[in-house]
Amino acid sequence: MADVQDRKRRAGGRAGNQARAGSAVIDQMPWRIPVNPDRPTEPLDAEGVQRVHRAAMTILSDIGIEFLNPEAVDILRHAGCIVSGTNIRMDEAFVMEMLADAPESFTITPRNPARQVILGGPHMLFGNVSSPPNAWDLERGKRSGDMATFREFTKLTQYFNCIHLNGGYPVEPVDVHASVRHLDCLHDQLTLTDKVVHAYSLGAERVEDVMEMVRIAAGLTPSEFDATPRMFTNINSVSPLKHDYPMLDGAMRMARRGQPVVVTPFTLAGAMAPVTMAGAVALSLAEALAAIALLQYINPGCPVAIGTFTSNVDMKSGAPAFGTPEYMRATQMTGQLVRHYKLPLRSSGVCAANVPDGQSMWETSNSLWAAVQSRTNLVYHAAGWLEGGLIASPEKFVMDCEVLQMIQRYFEQATFASSAEDLALDAIREVGAGGHYFGCQHTQDRYQTAFYAPFVSDWRNYEAWVADGAVWTPERAHRIYKQILAEFEPPAMDDTAREELSRFVARRKQEGGAPTDF
Repeated sequence: MADVQDRKRRAGGRAGNQARAGSAVIDQMPWRIPVNPDRPTEPLDAEGVQRVHRAAMTILSDIGIEFLNPEAVDILRHAGCIVSGTNIRMDEAFVMEMLADAPESFTITPRNPARQVILGGPHMLFGNVSSPPNAWDLERGKRSGDMATFREFTKLTQYFNCIHLNGGYPVEPVDVHASVRHLDCLHDQLTLTDKVVHAYSLGAERVEDVMEMVRIAAGLTPSEFDATPRMFTNINSVSPLKHDYPMLDGAMRMARRGQPVVVTPFTLAGAMAPVTMAGAVALSLAEALAAIALLQYINPGCPVAIGTFTSNVDMKSGAPAFGTPEYMRATQMTGQLVRHYKLPLRSSGVCAANVPDGQSMWETSNSLWAAVQSRTNLVYHAAGWLEGGLIASPEKFVMDCEVLQMIQRYFEQATFASSAEDLALDAIREVGAGGHYFGCQHTQDRYQTAFYAPFVSDWRNYEAWVADGAVWTPERAHRIYKQILAEFEPPAMDDTAREELSRFVARRKQEGGAPTDF
């Protein structure tokens, strides 16, 4: 009973979590699942939505998608699709019949039920930066990812209430052999956080191991694990028009056990997709719908979502660009089509900047606001992403969490005139002409909650800023990140589950872990 009470005390409402940077106390917003009250931005009219939909259906029925997994090919052949080697063509009637079974929203419940999340509807979830091979911070500069850095980011993921789940490895720990890396990483994510975790669909062993580890950490029986979503995976197509063997294998294993699969084509207009946004979006949707149709045929009603990762490249260099006007429009357009299919949507918080500078923040903010405008339900890489996904930065993580909290606060300020108190006519009479509102009762009653309280932004004037040492925003973020690590306390975990999890990891390591060739 004491353990349960302690777990409840630590979970969710870590509004009491405080970090110190110099003399400043940082109070973060409490754990909550943000609800987006805004109407989505819709750049396409009704006929435009139908044109993109018809283009996607034409790709699926006339051109086809390459499925490089023999089991998937056999399943789709049995479903009545047209098979030519690895090329699969499916008609619109089949695709729409499969989509009809998919849920519009679903919950995912981690080992701590207080951290349950809702994927779909008006809800918006933020995940950590995932999968960069390198890290960068103000002290150590750019370097290859390692396990110590992985643990630092995992602690930041747990600490910040505006981060709702582990979207993957926040940095790839290349100092741990690939055959056992998933065992060490998931062990740490399951013990250092109590939030939803993710499995990489890179071979049967990795997916099966992670599902078993999640089951053990939550103290579930196999049937209890299968009964409701407990974790998720994200798979990418090999654009243009291919799905590879290991990702399909992992997705099918997850779908059979009722665990969510997010299908996210990685389509860069001008490189792996047509240079026009409408063409790139149509290609991306066709790739996503093909895999979702497969998963729904395997297990009708299994939870799925469509991801968008459509942006453009610099046509002079071929380098990916993010947070651009093209990225924003592609995200909004994809949101319209995904709502048309009645599925949850995933997008990303991304940039192409190499360090946490002005470029990194305006590009990331553009991508995050595109997520808001598109009614995105799950934002990958919402905090910490740099250099087009090649670098994870703790300073950028802290700075991005400031933006995420602002978005949450923005959502909560949606009722502008819901009561007489909001309209404040009594206060206007009290202050009259030429007065001020600092001291009036209406302001005093709302002093603590009137406006957003930043933990990285500095709203003093230039002279006060200089007099206090003139700390630049990345430097302030660095201090905050260091203090978080110094004060970090792992969330409570049942001792029996922890011991069983450690035994499982040790046994699987002794057995050799997972193969490193596919």
